[in-house]
Formats: sequence, C-alpha cells, structure tokens
Amino acid sequence: MFDERVENSKNAIVDAVCELIKFKSVSVETNQPGIPFGEECKKALEYTLNLAENLGFTTKNLDGFCGYIEFGEGDEIVGIIGHLDVVPAEKSDGWTTDPFNPDIRDNKIFGRGAIDDKGPVIASLYAMKAILDSGKSLHKRVRLILGLNEEKNWKCIAHYKQVGEETPSIGFSPDADFPCIYAEKGILSIRLRHPFSIQNQEILDIDCNHNALNVVPKYCSITLKDNLLGTTSKLEFTGVSAHAAHPDLGENAITKLIEHLNIQLDKTLTENNFTFLQKLYEIGLLDITSPKFLSNLPIEDESGILTSNVGFLGYENDLLEIGLNLRIPVNTSLAEIKQKYLNLTKIFPDLQVSFTAEQSPLYVPKDSYLVKTLTNIFNQKSGLHENPIAIGGGTYARAFPNCVAFR
Repeated sequence: MFDERVENSKNAIVDAVCELIKFKSVSVETNQPGIPFGEECKKALEYTLNLAENLGFTTKNLDGFCGYIEFGEGDEIVGIIGHLDVVPAEKSDGWTTDPFNPDIRDNKIFGRGAIDDKGPVIASLYAMKAILDSGKSLHKRVRLILGLNEEKNWKCIAHYKQVGEETPSIGFSPDADFPCIYAEKGILSIRLRHPFSIQNQEILDIDCNHNALNVVPKYCSITLKDNLLGTTSKLEFTGVSAHAAHPDLGENAITKLIEHLNIQLDKTLTENNFTFLQKLYEIGLLDITSPKFLSNLPIEDESGILTSNVGFLGYENDLLEIGLNLRIPVNTSLAEIKQKYLNLTKIFPDLQVSFTAEQSPLYVPKDSYLVKTLTNIFNQKSGLHENPIAIGGGTYARAFPNCVAFR
C-alpha cells in the first residue's frame, strides 16, 4: 500500500526535487533578522515548508535558522534530520550542465543537492505523506527537521536547541549510505603555527586556494625570492582532491610541496628554522594513517584507523601555518589525541597549537533496536543481506542522541 502511494507520487517527487535544486542555497552567514544564512537558503526553506503545508502537514519556521514538518500524535518524536544548504558549485568545477539548473538524464536527476541533501529530504517528505494519507494512527510524532547550515557550522541545529524545541527520542539522517551507519569517527581540526624561514630565501607567498581542511588539497604553490640573485621563482604542485575521511583516495599537493622542500632545499641549508619542517616530517606528522608520533601501534578499532589530512598551508608574519583534519576511531579519546598534539611544544617550544573544531564520535550498537530495524528494512526492500557500517565522515545524525544515518 505504501509502495503504491509513493510510486503514484513519483512525478511530484521529481518536480519538487528539481524545484528545490534551483535555489542556490549555499549557506552564507549574515546578521540579517530572519535571513541568517542568506536569501537563497531562506527561499529554499520557505519553498519546502509551503510544499509541506499544501500536503497537509504542520510546519514551523524557526527564525529562518531552520524549520520542521510534523504529523502524528504522542509525547515522543521520531526525528528525520535533513538539510537544504549545499556546498558551492560552478560549471567550471567539471559539471556538464549548470549545477543549479536540474537536468534529468538516464532516469537520474543531475544538480547540486540532488543527493546531498535535497533529494533525500523530499523523498522523506513524500514517505511521510504516504503514511499520512493511509489514515494509519501513529502513537508518536514524526518530525522532519530542515537545517540550513549543515555544510558549515551547524548553527541551525544550535538555534533549534537554543529556542527549546523538543529533542527526538529516536531518529535518522537521510544523508549518507545504506544500509545503516552505526558508527562515525570523531573529528578534530588542528592549526599549527611556528616561526619559519629558508636560508637566503624570502617567502613571498604560499597558496593552497583556501582549501578546506576536510578536503585533500589538489593545488599548492610557494613563491620564493632568492636574496642573493634577486630572482623570484614559483613552485607549483598538483594533486587529486578527495574527502578527508578517505585521504588515501587523493594525492595531497601540500605534502608534495613539503617533500620537495625537504629534499631540494636541505642540500644547501645550515641550521635554521627550516629544520622545524624537517622534524615534523621525521616524526610522521604528514602520515595519512595513524601518524607515528601519536602511538607506537596503529590507532584503530571496528570503525577503522585514525586518518589525518594536511588540508591547509599558509605563511604570514614569518609564521608557517599547517592545518590538519583528523578522523579518530570511536573508542579513542579526543582529549588524549589533543594532548599528543599539545605535547609537540616539548619538541618545538615556539610552536602554537590550536583546535579549531571538533565533533565527538557517534556510536549506536549494531544490536540496538534502531540499527537492527533500519538495516532489516533496507535488506527486506533490496533483497540484499548487508550489515551496518562505520564511516570516517560526519553526518547530521550527530545532532541528537540515539540517531543514525540511513540512506
């Protein structure tokens, strides 16, 4: 019965996804009342809430930070946590069509947000509609929460909690992979700053295209002036971009630059600040899996091995800055890893260490009611026999307790 209702809504679902993709809803934080994440995010939220109202749901706009769609009765809430903001996209990034002008080819919708996360939000809405139209009595409320700042700082969820909205007692985020994700590694972003110089060279610029820490950088360059010859040279390095959760799938342009400096410039250098970079290399700071200075043995568990991505390199006021993004196994303490990085100051007294962002790991046991139920649903519908999985990425499921990613 429910499958038939969803199938009958297929055209409406496709139309809604395509309309939603047209909003260039890249979250841009502002101080404007009612528009905290920019006009396009505001429009995307209003469109979705209006659509839900027309379908017969109760909706609420929480000051433009986020909103929700709800039906059912009862004290408890089953939460579905999705988001309408997207990461930036330009056709020049490699798209064959305008990423904000949806294109249907081979029975697929191509457009920014089709998978992350506008498509899954609309799919969840129409799944709710199928239940609503069935007349089936629910003893819990179902609430589809619509975030607008998921791709950045989660200020939408912070506002949801600050204004005293109810916390779901159980839920899922339709923004990851099937069959069900029961564990997500902890996430830690680190900035290291240290005095740095190269003998007889002036560093004019280090550029990595403002690469985000959670992305393996595909470009990095250094511009040097030879103070003896008076000449200027620019060294450029390219790599392959990948998500920081899987740094092994990319090629890091920053580490290529550092390796080049270590090999080429060391031939003519005497003791100076450049040795800082050499020592970092020696202790394994650039290792992409379980850097050796953290432990004699690999740091890993059922959620995988600790990974590290060098995502940023910069130079300002005679300080070299290195930005790192770590994905830490669920059974490893973030506090212990942070202390290991703070201990680097014993080796480098002039080193500045700061932690710019962190997320605690998510872990819901495989044998829990939530994980078993969602995994069984997927296997029954697909005819497969998959097991729940662990990932290095972070999903909206971390927003609330007893919540996992399912999609």
